[in-house]
Amino acid sequence: MSAIRLLPELLINQIAAGEVIERPASALKELLENSLDAGAQAISVELAAGGVKQVSVIDDGSGISRDELTLALARHATSKITSLDDLEHVASLGFRGEALASIASVSRMELTSRRTEERHAYRVTAEGPTLGAPEPATLARGTRIDVRELYFNTPARRKFLKSEQTEFAHCEEAFRRIALSRPDVAFALTHNGRVRLQVKPQPLVARVAAVLGEEFADGALPVEESGGQIAIRGAISSPSHAKGTRDAQYFFVNGRCIRDKVVAHAIRQAYADVLHHDRHPAFVLFLDIDPQLVDVNVHPAKAEVRFRDSRAVHQFIFHALHKTLSRSAGDAAPALVAPPASPSAAPAAPFYRNQGAMTLGIAQPAGAYATLFAPRPATDTATLLQAAPVPALPPSGDEHPLGFALAQLAGIYILAENRNGLIIIDMHAAHERIMYEKLKTALDGRTIPMQPLLVPVHFAAEALDVATTEDEREGLQALGFDIAPAGPGALIVRGVPALLADADAQALALDVLHEVREYGASRIATERGNELLGTMACHAAVRANRKLTVPEMNALLRDMEATERSGQCNHGRPTWHQFSVTDLDRLFRRGE
Repeated sequence: MSAIRLLPELLINQIAAGEVIERPASALKELLENSLDAGAQAISVELAAGGVKQVSVIDDGSGISRDELTLALARHATSKITSLDDLEHVASLGFRGEALASIASVSRMELTSRRTEERHAYRVTAEGPTLGAPEPATLARGTRIDVRELYFNTPARRKFLKSEQTEFAHCEEAFRRIALSRPDVAFALTHNGRVRLQVKPQPLVARVAAVLGEEFADGALPVEESGGQIAIRGAISSPSHAKGTRDAQYFFVNGRCIRDKVVAHAIRQAYADVLHHDRHPAFVLFLDIDPQLVDVNVHPAKAEVRFRDSRAVHQFIFHALHKTLSRSAGDAAPALVAPPASPSAAPAAPFYRNQGAMTLGIAQPAGAYATLFAPRPATDTATLLQAAPVPALPPSGDEHPLGFALAQLAGIYILAENRNGLIIIDMHAAHERIMYEKLKTALDGRTIPMQPLLVPVHFAAEALDVATTEDEREGLQALGFDIAPAGPGALIVRGVPALLADADAQALALDVLHEVREYGASRIATERGNELLGTMACHAAVRANRKLTVPEMNALLRDMEATERSGQCNHGRPTWHQFSVTDLDRLFRRGE
């Protein structure tokens, strides 16, 4: 057994860097937060090669004195807190005193600063373990930090960085979050000498439009609610302006952009009755809460918080958003009672919908559902349907326990008769389970077969999505996708999984890219494959209000019978329910 020894200071800082500085965007975030804590009113960012070659942040904040320049690069040195009581009341974005030391340990850093009351600016340089002495420099006021060659002395870590385009996209996202958090501050972002975003101090509405686009601002609903020691403000998208991905979701607690399960659940619950489950709200929300009621010291990157009373916070957010959505007249739910028709109006259509006559002896053409499955033997459903005017009951042994289709109800349910009575099937849920199991079987073979599209699909996309298609090309191909960049802000889909050939290629590709972007294709294959396949299956499943012919409905029943766990969808909900003849007799009080 080797002896216990103290680690060298450089190695300690490099270990800390592994937790705090995951990529150039992480360094940029920490530097921007320091600028805001210093009271900056104007901040400029200069990047080169996606931030790998250079990350420079220039601000007009209070600056650092000559005597403190060297100390600023020391580990656990901070001006934000001095005691545990300060930590429990912390209002600054930074407080751990690790960021600058961590960055300096894995880069070539130059820190130049000048306090307003000082006559000269001073500069200090750091390269790994080597720290220079302060020397005179030129700077009007504030601070300039130049970080070059990130991870130059830890090549193994540098290999994990992605392409320039991907790293810049992450930097741009970090910049976007900070710019949204402080609309009163001017920001500018330059990459490889080209200005990518520049905003002046402005109201929140204008800042949201400048950073997230006019489309979001035009469809946004203002939120403002307060009570006691908590308040929330900002904007959320109306249900009609929801997105296919979770990209435009920003939640700030006391000015800090965070991720939190309690918050996410409260927002989902607020939209539960007005938003389809495969759509996602966009929002920029600011929660102001007494610092004593929230713990920000739970993650090295300060990306997570812990609320002292999470239930109260959940209820507050839910009710604030629910009230906002209820006030939105433009997105109010349609009236449940239709207005009275004029005497001359044509007779109203029946409240139910089915596929023509209820009699099953009428041959009907196969439609959309049949194209999703392989051809079936001539002795199956179609032959039986043409042979008799009523469905033949299953033979003994229940060869077809789900029976045979009678009709489609409300564009959602299939009504079927089996030996025991009536079965009601949720066609989307059932088809989702079928597709999910088929995709799992295909993925077990290492690669899901791809279907080239006759007409490739072009669409606008986020920079991170475009970069992901390049970084994860092999992983996407294993999932059955052929997606490629079609410019700096566009993608082209040339192929999709063969089982999903009838799905919306754009929506499907964006959802898959979001998962791959967040977790990586390799991790999805080993840890999150089922979640991704569930998302893909949902896109492929037959939608509500899709009219199915009787042969299509029967084909769905047969596939359910041949599919494991077909009694529940991927989300655990039942796919069908049996009503026995006895249940129906009791319902109609027969025999009394």
